[in-house]
Amino acid sequence: MTLHSSFLSIVSSPGRFLSRAHRPPDMASNSVPGKENHCLKKDESNSQHKVYLDYNATTPPAAEVVEVVAEAMRDAWGNPSSGYAAGRNAKELIDSARAHVAKMVGGKPEDVVFTSGGTEANNMVLFSAVERFTRESREGQNTTLEEGVLPHIITSNVEHDSVSLPLLHLEKSRKAEVTFVKVSTVTGRVEVDDVIAAVRPNTCLVSIMLANNETGVIMPISDLSRRVASISQNRSAQGLPQILLHTDAAQALGKVEVDVQELGVNYLTIVGHKFYGPRIGALYIHSIGHLSPLLPMLYGGGQERNFRPGTENTPMIAGLGKAAELVSLHCSSYRAHMKSTRDYLEQRLQVVFGDRIRFNSHFPGTEWLPNTCNVSLLRPSILGREWLSQCRHLLASVGAACHSDRGDSPSPVLLSSGVPLEAARGAVRLSVGRETSQEDVDMIVKDLEQAAKHYEVKAEHK
Repeated sequence: MTLHSSFLSIVSSPGRFLSRAHRPPDMASNSVPGKENHCLKKDESNSQHKVYLDYNATTPPAAEVVEVVAEAMRDAWGNPSSGYAAGRNAKELIDSARAHVAKMVGGKPEDVVFTSGGTEANNMVLFSAVERFTRESREGQNTTLEEGVLPHIITSNVEHDSVSLPLLHLEKSRKAEVTFVKVSTVTGRVEVDDVIAAVRPNTCLVSIMLANNETGVIMPISDLSRRVASISQNRSAQGLPQILLHTDAAQALGKVEVDVQELGVNYLTIVGHKFYGPRIGALYIHSIGHLSPLLPMLYGGGQERNFRPGTENTPMIAGLGKAAELVSLHCSSYRAHMKSTRDYLEQRLQVVFGDRIRFNSHFPGTEWLPNTCNVSLLRPSILGREWLSQCRHLLASVGAACHSDRGDSPSPVLLSSGVPLEAARGAVRLSVGRETSQEDVDMIVKDLEQAAKHYEVKAEHK
């Protein structure tokens, strides 16, 4: 077996490890573009059907992505820095992928730097902001600030760990001051006025996610950028640092349209495996090195214009480019399908469970991701983990995958968003994907119903 056929056999057949119910052939006319190429396969035995509803945790690679990765492994194995054919092929693939990623977010190819993933991209922004502030202070540019003052960064209290933990580290090691702005318990989002109220003379960066991974709430980044730009406009003349704006768009990409011009951000984090791509990422930097400074965290061979050295992972970059191209072509269709499926899911849950459930993403006047349903079982009073444990078909989680070691503690994100303690304990996160059908929804609602009845019967026999 060749490398190409072996790779395709392994990656395009995850049914060996995971199966799910699929839309019947007679409904194919209602399919979303690219749906027929999804890499989750139907199992032959109905009793073993598994319905995957954890697309906020990760997505399977689109078949087109798998094909591009395999082709790159076969045909573009050369070092992109080399001048011969295999090297030139690799460089061309990387350049093409960069253009597709830039187009997906409305930016320019030269403003995109490839990274190992979202964690690296977020860390690059945070540490760049601190280093830039330190350099400018050392060079006497921040003339109004007292000597020795630390850089100040503003974020929210519902960020992904790849933002919150580096900031806590910087704070603990006395390299930065950090303000964690609380999200509103009424709207579930961080309010622009609260962020602006936290600005100090030494503020150099605001980092707020575009959409929350647990509630799906979409943050008001465009409004925030306008306010920050207004404040930052005259700060240089006052001897104060410019305030840069970063948003982690990991959860939003592929579900809603994302345009960096509309958002008005300096930095935007891109994560491939959240939109049916490979597990690498990228960072968008507006006018890199001019309007938005970026300093390398690693030093080496000079790849990625010295911002991210190390021989490029050509196959994964090519796959990321293909995933971005699919989003650019079909995002509106993806969004419409996911929203109609999610709405149907919530309707069915409401019919079956009535007032025994609570939807944790429903905040007045607030938008949330079209694929996300965070729901709690109130009666019987059980943990979300317990509810899922009795499901025969449903594959889902109680929250962020990176918090899977939290045990039975309720989600801090839900508690911070105003969800009552008992509801937070019983919450599960259901996130639909591009191929999730109404038949899938019917199956998992029945599954959740029988799982709840299991605990009702158990309680009756106590």
